[in-house]
Amino acid sequence: MPWDPIKLNDCHTMPSIAFGTWKLGNGQGPTDQVDQAISVGFSHVDTAQAYRNETEAGTAIRESGLGRKDIFITTKYSGLDGLDIKTSIRNSLKNLGVSYIDLYLIHHPRLAVPDIPTAWKEMEELKQKGLVKSIGVSNFDVPDLKILLDSAKIKPVANQILLHPYVYARQAPIIEYGAANGIVTEAYSALIPITQLPGGRVDAPVNSIAERLGATPDQVLLAWVKAKGAVVVTTSSKKMRLEGYLRAGDLELTQEDIASIDEAGAAGATQSRKRNILRRAGIVAISAACIWGLWLLGEVDIL
Repeated sequence: MPWDPIKLNDCHTMPSIAFGTWKLGNGQGPTDQVDQAISVGFSHVDTAQAYRNETEAGTAIRESGLGRKDIFITTKYSGLDGLDIKTSIRNSLKNLGVSYIDLYLIHHPRLAVPDIPTAWKEMEELKQKGLVKSIGVSNFDVPDLKILLDSAKIKPVANQILLHPYVYARQAPIIEYGAANGIVTEAYSALIPITQLPGGRVDAPVNSIAERLGATPDQVLLAWVKAKGAVVVTTSSKKMRLEGYLRAGDLELTQEDIASIDEAGAAGATQSRKRNILRRAGIVAISAACIWGLWLLGEVDIL
């Protein structure tokens, strides 16, 4: 299946689709789900300290029988329990039961304390010590990346961001800046148009493309992410869906397909903003009317 590995700027490679453990909780459930993902063919597991299921992911990875070099592990520094980067990586290694992490990310720029250059220097030290093979960031925008690159001795290999058609126009500058600087974009929550915002503008082109290609809408959205040059981070508890996600790597979208999804996403985002503005205006108007009514009844003093 052509979810081909992506070469990173430090010469390591990363599988271009990952199974993510966000929102899986902890206990036996996430262990079973990671095990299932590996069994159907996923070779990249994406977790984080904040997800509180590194241990469960590590158990599934060890029980899979795969050699360490055959599974790519991403985890993130999330500032959990107020711990620093140096302490947190040791905890993650212990939780996952491995001697190194393939990709270690700063989960959000606000976690880069006391500032981005200082935090990034600590990340560079982890790589130099061999505790991690590659280092990167998550949820960084262009100004954050510029601050980082101004002082970095080692470039981040990846920036994991929210990416789906309704936010593409907003996120495109981050993707473009990353590409110009050798930073791979990883995309999470690509299926939001289906899972959380059904009935929106994106549905029509996605459904039409899916019908033409004999695919499902979720496969089309993952193929769209791939067409943007981004690594997919996705999840499902359903084996059939995971198998479908892997088959999505075979889909070839035309430039017209991609453009139609982009345009629908932009139109849908504009429509959503207008609805939000009207909703907020309505709330203000109702609140004002209630206050005015109470004033007329003599129950509040607005002077």
